[in-house]
Amino acid sequence: MITPPFKKILIANRGEIAIRITRACRELGIGSVAVFSDADRDSLHVFLADEAYHIGPSPSKESYLNYRKILDVAKQSGADAIHPGYGFLSENPTFARACKEAGIVFIGPTPENMEAMGDKLSAKAQMKKAGVPLVPGSDGAIETIEEAQEVVKKIGYPIIIKASAGGGGKGMRVVRADHELESAFRACRSEGLNYFANPAVYIERFINDPKHIEIQVFGDTHGNVVHLFERECSVQRRHQKIIEESPSPSVPNDVRLKMGDASVKAAKSINYIGAGTIEFIFDNKTKEFFFMEMNTRLQVEHPITEQVTGHDLVKEQIWVAKGNPLSFTQDEVKQTGHAIEARICAEDPETYQPHPGVIRACRHPQGPFLRMDSYAYPGYEVPIYYDPMIAKVITWGDTREEAIDRMERALSEFVLTGIKTNIVLHKTILQHPKFLDGSYTTQFIEKNFEVLEPEIFKEIEDPLFLISAAITAYQDRQSKDVRRLNVASNWRRIGRKMQLRT
Repeated sequence: MITPPFKKILIANRGEIAIRITRACRELGIGSVAVFSDADRDSLHVFLADEAYHIGPSPSKESYLNYRKILDVAKQSGADAIHPGYGFLSENPTFARACKEAGIVFIGPTPENMEAMGDKLSAKAQMKKAGVPLVPGSDGAIETIEEAQEVVKKIGYPIIIKASAGGGGKGMRVVRADHELESAFRACRSEGLNYFANPAVYIERFINDPKHIEIQVFGDTHGNVVHLFERECSVQRRHQKIIEESPSPSVPNDVRLKMGDASVKAAKSINYIGAGTIEFIFDNKTKEFFFMEMNTRLQVEHPITEQVTGHDLVKEQIWVAKGNPLSFTQDEVKQTGHAIEARICAEDPETYQPHPGVIRACRHPQGPFLRMDSYAYPGYEVPIYYDPMIAKVITWGDTREEAIDRMERALSEFVLTGIKTNIVLHKTILQHPKFLDGSYTTQFIEKNFEVLEPEIFKEIEDPLFLISAAITAYQDRQSKDVRRLNVASNWRRIGRKMQLRT
């Protein structure tokens, strides 16, 4: 990647992923354009980009989801490509088409890729044709309770009902007996209609205590598709991931290779372009795996794949979007060591509710083989309008044990005051026997941490935490204005742009 593929890239996102993409652009010699809402005027991604433009009020519908405004800014700034990050517009085929019509490259898969895999029913049909293993269940949408009953007779309980257009845990119900079926069926159809404007639902056999394993895939416009092995994402609450690791401690190597091959087959069947993830349900007892869905975008947990393979996925996205072939072959992708990612959220660890507010003190952990993807800083006000994740801690080790030890050390150094965070939850998970032996499943949090006992909240008794917090607080008091980063003094506003002062 000697010659920059693009002159300037607009990053249609916020927070840590916007910073991640900005850094890739800088390393490639590409100009970066940030966009921000009212709530994000003081966000770190605004200060780090080469230019920044205001795009509207705080609610995402009026700013980060306003693709027409984002396209206007792209034209105004002279950007020749847009990177959507994840969330917001990243899997919106209408936006991807609008970019193409405007003569701007969308750094991601084609609209056809998104549409093929965006609806779970059409995705299952496509995977069936491609020969990818599927969970036993209905062949298509279930329209009536009578149809649902017929499917149950064939596959038995327990089952899971899913909204065809669902996501994020919405429109999903586990049913274990006949008397639960009708109410769950109606609830899923209602949620599908209310959240996704699509009431279609389907039924699958529910696998008790499964693993959630996903495979990173990458395709280019020349027909090449590779996989970059798996990520274990089973530590989750209400279908939201908390900790991820690679490789999985449970998947045997022969199964790992089969999952990789199935994922490549799945991506090739739709001529997939760019970064994508094939998600599987993995039965830890039988070692069987079944296709669940495909995410046609970069994943939040992509750093652990980067750490164990050595491949920069964001740079590769940019490279492939220009029409270049993949910069590596399947034979060149190797897993080395072990990586873990902990998602740090501004939330109350006792109630799991978001906890926005002003960060009073912030000290990020440092040290060897530690990566921090964060937009937190002292004085920053975490807004109420967006996802509460404010940082990701990623550690690497020669072994899984070393990666865990390094994560524990990193979390003990991480200081965030003024808001509540889930750091203590991560510390507790890392010490749990089921996590340590790798036998945890997607029911791990529900069975062990759904209600945390008050006595585990011992963070303030950690001497290292107290010392670090005191030092950070003292440094904050020396600043006349903790509402801005020190770097902000090196910037000046020119209209709606942010340019470095020389």
